[in-house]
Amino acid sequence: MAGSKQAVKLIANNKKAYFDYFIEDKYEAGIELFGTEVKSLRMGKCSIKESFIRVEKGEVFVYGMHISPYEKGNIFNKDPLRVRRLLLHRHEINKLSGELAQKGYTLVPLSVYLKGSLVKVEVGLARGKKLYDKRETIAKKDQRREAEKEFKVKNLY
Repeated sequence: MAGSKQAVKLIANNKKAYFDYFIEDKYEAGIELFGTEVKSLRMGKCSIKESFIRVEKGEVFVYGMHISPYEKGNIFNKDPLRVRRLLLHRHEINKLSGELAQKGYTLVPLSVYLKGSLVKVEVGLARGKKLYDKRETIAKKDQRREAEKEFKVKNLY
């Protein structure tokens, strides 16, 4: 993004992905949408909590991404949970395919956002966490919260 100042507006965030997975790498992908879906996204009606991504026949698809139907869309509305194609460069898809062939890797959508007038999806190459890793994450979060609380108390007096 050399010199381009585009407004980025977050539409949906997948906090659960950071809890359930170690995010190794991130990619920015476009998404193939229809008109009413874009209007619905601009209104912020999107959920990626239960969604996942697969590479099939050299193309990348997102499953389980819920985009609520646009109220004024009538017959042009599409199925809210339909499979949508993600737009990545061929070399990125090839690299991801190679990484996914390794044991334990998966693709998860991290966030959906507007970049200028375009809808983008941040895709994370992720490795699943074990139960003890999740406990460690919770412990770190609690420690940070305690430290912030102590810092706040010290600064009040």
